[in-house]
Amino acid sequence: MTPSSLFFCLIVILSFVHVFSRVPPSDIGFTVDIIHRDSPLSPLYNSSATKFDLLRNAIHRSISRSRHFTKLFDPTSIKDQIQSEIIPSGGEYFMEVSVGTPPVKVLGIADTGSDLTWTQCKPCVQCYEQKISLFDPKKSTTYKDLSCDSDSCNALNSNERRCEVNKNTCAYSYSYGDRSFTKGQIATEKFRIGSTKGFSVSIPNIVFGCGHNNGGTFDGFGSGIVGLGGGSLSLVSQLSDSINGKFSYCLMPEGSGSNVTSKISFGANSIVSGPKVVSTPLIDKEPSTYYYLTLEGISVGKNRLAYSPDFPMSEIEDGNIIIDSGTTLTLLSSGFYEKLASALEETVQVERVSDPNGLLNVCFKAEGGNIDLPIITLHFKGGANLELQPHHTFAAVEENMVCFTMIPSNDVSIVGNLAQIDFLIGYDLKEKKVSFKKTDCTKHK
Repeated sequence: MTPSSLFFCLIVILSFVHVFSRVPPSDIGFTVDIIHRDSPLSPLYNSSATKFDLLRNAIHRSISRSRHFTKLFDPTSIKDQIQSEIIPSGGEYFMEVSVGTPPVKVLGIADTGSDLTWTQCKPCVQCYEQKISLFDPKKSTTYKDLSCDSDSCNALNSNERRCEVNKNTCAYSYSYGDRSFTKGQIATEKFRIGSTKGFSVSIPNIVFGCGHNNGGTFDGFGSGIVGLGGGSLSLVSQLSDSINGKFSYCLMPEGSGSNVTSKISFGANSIVSGPKVVSTPLIDKEPSTYYYLTLEGISVGKNRLAYSPDFPMSEIEDGNIIIDSGTTLTLLSSGFYEKLASALEETVQVERVSDPNGLLNVCFKAEGGNIDLPIITLHFKGGANLELQPHHTFAAVEENMVCFTMIPSNDVSIVGNLAQIDFLIGYDLKEKKVSFKKTDCTKHK
């Protein structure tokens, strides 16, 4: 296993051409490259980082991200939180789009756990330094501020929006867990999204945030955020009719080759089909940003454990776990995790040791780097069983030690991106299902 594969904080780089084709909405289908943040192709590539450095950083980001989810799922605090959050300095994904007329290239952190797309805009009250030009709405003929009574303005939580009465325009204000922030105008603009086939799709009237006051720990390579979550303001939701409510991605292990990239597809290109496809229902829950599944059990080898977090015979709750491409580790209910850890220890039958960094809970001594590790199977509602090989679920944290890359959580459960490696995963927002197909993602086109 290549431990740097523990980062599936990816960078989505779209290829653009100045001459783009308009594709009929019902026929839109396109695929883009997604570049691992630690790939030599990435602008964030750090050649001095060791494989253990990469692992530790991935774990820290997963834990930080899970703390945000915890706040969102506290019923007493949901209305006081932002709709979605990324860890800005983590650079989970970068996605390049063109905005405005004439088009201006914008590089934003792409996140399936965020809704509102926003970018830094001129004039700046305060802007963090970025390495590409800022978007200037005054130079675009297709930019339009939205009014205070617009549906898009009202889709924001009350503490996230305010009305600039003198202009009757909608303003937004987001603050993040690390004290980063963005403030600006809610507007519509023409977006152009490119593909690996060399053409671009032009989409008018995309709702986004034009940020004039932004600061904190945002990475200088990025311009803002591209929201790919399930809420009404996300780019995916706004494209829903054009892409028939479908998108998919295929995440490959890092170290598969410097010129090979993972892929994300939309619309007609994102169909997941074939005899070995399994599907599970998407569950509607709040906050609507996230994609909820129902986990019924986990098997360690052939030993199946029911996913009943509170009591051994308690009823399994629908929508009890989020699938999230921006979290590296998988988080499971603490009550269940104790049973899972015991089953692992019984199955592996080598000396259990402690993670020297105090981050992972179940670790084993692996003399010479060799250890016989079990297959872990996730059992989802509807008969969707995901058989995870050891490289999905274990990682070397130092020489002669491997640790289980699932950790306990007292609140929210998350299927992280390590568990999604080498599966083609399709989201059908109209049919309300997620489909999985075992795939060699290095060969997925």
